[in-house]
Amino acid sequence: MKKMNNIILGVCLMVLGTSCVESTLDKTPELAFSEENAFANFQVTQTYAFGFYSIFPGYNLSVPNSDWDGDLMMHNNTNQGSAWIWGRQTIPTTSGIWDFSFVRRVNIMLQNLDASNMTEAEKNHWRAIGYFFRAYDYYEKIAAYGDVPWIDRVLTDDDELLQAGRTPRAEVAQNILDDLLFAEANIMEPGTNGIPANTISSDVVRALISRFGLFEGTWRKYHGLEGGEPFLRASATAGETLIENNPSLHSNYNELFNSADLGGVPGILLYKSYENGVFTHVLTSRHRNSAGNWDITKRGADSYLMKDGETRWNSELFETDRDPYAEFRNRDLRMLFTITPPFRVKPVSGDRLSWEYSDDPKDKEYIDFMEERMDPSQKQLPSRNHAGYILRVSPHFRDFNEGDPYNVSRTGYKLFKYYNRLHDIQNNDFNDAPVFRMGEVLVNFAEAKWELGEFDQSVADMTINKLRERGEVAAMTVLNVGSDFDPTRDPEIDPVLWEIRRERGVELMAEGFRFNDLRRWKKMDYTDEPKLGRWIVGAEVNNRIPIQGGAEEGYIQFFPGTPPAWEDYQYLYPVPSQEIALNPNLEQNPGWE
Repeated sequence: MKKMNNIILGVCLMVLGTSCVESTLDKTPELAFSEENAFANFQVTQTYAFGFYSIFPGYNLSVPNSDWDGDLMMHNNTNQGSAWIWGRQTIPTTSGIWDFSFVRRVNIMLQNLDASNMTEAEKNHWRAIGYFFRAYDYYEKIAAYGDVPWIDRVLTDDDELLQAGRTPRAEVAQNILDDLLFAEANIMEPGTNGIPANTISSDVVRALISRFGLFEGTWRKYHGLEGGEPFLRASATAGETLIENNPSLHSNYNELFNSADLGGVPGILLYKSYENGVFTHVLTSRHRNSAGNWDITKRGADSYLMKDGETRWNSELFETDRDPYAEFRNRDLRMLFTITPPFRVKPVSGDRLSWEYSDDPKDKEYIDFMEERMDPSQKQLPSRNHAGYILRVSPHFRDFNEGDPYNVSRTGYKLFKYYNRLHDIQNNDFNDAPVFRMGEVLVNFAEAKWELGEFDQSVADMTINKLRERGEVAAMTVLNVGSDFDPTRDPEIDPVLWEIRRERGVELMAEGFRFNDLRRWKKMDYTDEPKLGRWIVGAEVNNRIPIQGGAEEGYIQFFPGTPPAWEDYQYLYPVPSQEIALNPNLEQNPGWE
């Protein structure tokens, strides 16, 4: 059985029996945990700190959902679209992001370490762990709100910080970086002092520095704030060390997201472990039933390169997007592992678990492709629902589904990334979830180096070309990336940076990064354009699916009209109204008043 190091262990107060003897009542139960003894030595502190791992989302449904607010994905089961994109976002009463209970839990540990019996090195290890987790939480807070109260002690009922205003973003960001650098220098590695595997290591700390430094550095650059370069430099330095320490990537992109055990997998720095019947999730089930509402948009599908390293707009390998089979042919393998490829099969009468090849040879192309490359527990076609019932055809539209009500799509580009058949029992999925992986580090490093003016062919070979090789895509030659490389490029973006950002979007598709990427680049205007789907012929779907411009054939446009222009004030979240009511010294973000 896998070690469940990252399941919430927490610290439980043990309720013991009592006696009528007064002297017994006056004693603290021998096995009870309290602030006085929970940090007495290394092992009990470790038990307390295990509870911090619950902050990692793993495979909860918010991971792909957050990408609905970007340009590469959409929600396929709503007539409303993203509240952020369509201007319906309002000031909430409360927010899980503006919540400091986790910070308090960390500060309790930090505040009690000095009085423990540990050596200074052991105390510094737990300070490093506390600083890491507090930084992780604060990163999310400043990414959302900008200025937030910095709380570095356990507050009492009369503490002045309870009524303090918001700490300037620059100060909070510097505190986060300082804490992470301390953590990198003082953390003990797993395997020493009884520290189990798959816990925070110096490389995991560097992965967070890589992520946070890139976010903060580019946010400052593109939002007109000073002081971004030190954060970009910290990101690049951490990334370079990580690449030196972790030179290999796992050869199969799909297995990073659909494996029962990620232990020892190259490129996985930290993962959330799930166990059949013990600790499970529902993300894979949502891919295989009527509740799976994730679609890739036309823009997202078009971002995948051809095998020759060219875009679909200028590659001789690209045939057409008016035939789904041709559209997927000769593409980056990540496209076939992320979007359900096209197929059609014949059902077997009376047996919904069985199928036969159709009479048209073209319908088997991707069925055979997956069979040759995938274990039967992985991405076999035809795809199936949670009970194993076959899907007869893909693309498989919500409004014209040929009788199979599951695995449906609005755009025709159904998300396939977390699909597997490890278990045909609904809502009991146990594939492990990457928390930090080298694929992200590589695109972080490439982007940070470009922003520092240091991206060249050697950096491309260290980063983007490693990812392309795994996708069976020709390497990027930096000198060949000119202004005409992608005719759809945002003209405000340098062509090389555009390709770096493309690689990021492809590698991290549906992992919850895109909304924050567009926000930090100050490019949410990409969502001002309608989200489109596949090219279809209206008559072939009984004219039940809306087509752009009301044409008889063309690209699906499920949401009519064009979203309102994105306003600058929307780049920061509104502070919850209840927080301002409780503390009048908190000011609302401009534009949300």
